[in-house]
Amino acid sequence: MTDVVRAWVGSAPLAWLREVVDVVTMKDVAERAGVTKQTVSNVVAGRPGVGAATAARVNAAITELGYTPNLVARSLATGRTRTVGLFVPTVGATFYADIVEAVEDVLEEHGHHLLLCTTRFDGERARRHLAGLTSRSVDGLLIAGDRDLTCHLPEPADVRFPVVLCAWETEVPDRFPVVTIDFEHSGYLAGRHLRGLGHRRVAVLASPAQALRVQGFRRAFADDGLTVPDTAVHFTPQPDVAGGFAAASAALAADPRITAVFAAYDALVPGVLQAAHEAGRSVPHDLSVVGHDDNPESRLLHPPLTTVSVPRRRMARQATEALLRTIAQQGTTAGPVQLLQPELVVRGSTGPPAQPAR
Repeated sequence: MTDVVRAWVGSAPLAWLREVVDVVTMKDVAERAGVTKQTVSNVVAGRPGVGAATAARVNAAITELGYTPNLVARSLATGRTRTVGLFVPTVGATFYADIVEAVEDVLEEHGHHLLLCTTRFDGERARRHLAGLTSRSVDGLLIAGDRDLTCHLPEPADVRFPVVLCAWETEVPDRFPVVTIDFEHSGYLAGRHLRGLGHRRVAVLASPAQALRVQGFRRAFADDGLTVPDTAVHFTPQPDVAGGFAAASAALAADPRITAVFAAYDALVPGVLQAAHEAGRSVPHDLSVVGHDDNPESRLLHPPLTTVSVPRRRMARQATEALLRTIAQQGTTAGPVQLLQPELVVRGSTGPPAQPAR
């Protein structure tokens, strides 16, 4: 840059420079609305004490000038970033995709932003994400899903922000607020439905993290003095169609006389149906199938899937609201676990056994 250019730029009025780079300041809004900068700040931050007419005038000036608050400056001044972290195992499963959308909706309603991290069912990956978030200055963290995470959860004193857990099924930690589903009861609902239809020889397809669903399912049979043995529980290598096919094939090979299957994820069921077809079993005449989650595509299967519906969006909303309250209170206080209740949705994939098993 030549000395002449330096002199010309150095003498350029700040108002001209603002016009060139199209920056509108809070002072500009205050002058247009005829109020102080503090009043504009109060309106932008949603603080009480500003009259409705004054707030309307400020908002009109903001719209007219196209003012955008300086979020970096605001975070430095308030110590808040208005950003919340969310851990989910994956966004490829409908269950967790719905949770992400519900969390984002609540945050948007409250003027917050979402920072999404996927753990890919890997506790070490989750630990690395957690370490990274500590340096990114989020206001809080919501952890959805507990597979391989329990031993990686921090102590409250070790994190700089509040933490809330949701969709938690294994041992529930007592050091963080938890909003989750009564998964033991969801397994019970599936089991009682099959018992009510007369099924005795059954198989359960689940992951090791879904012990509560298996426990509830077994309790439903125990009510009638029947036992679901360990050999009837088949763990899925992964929570998808291929995992469902592998686990169902193993179950049908281990006991060809089973008349019903409980799949602890709806995502397993297309694989279960394929395994039944290859084994020469028709659904529901030769094999009843019950799922879990009530994903939208479950009603489009042939036959439509009987499943346990869980209020995952409501769970995510309540967990996010709990986190925002905790952020406002500037601390994490564990309270009683909030358990939301599942419901059984009966469709065409279940019926009485063709020949009662002995």
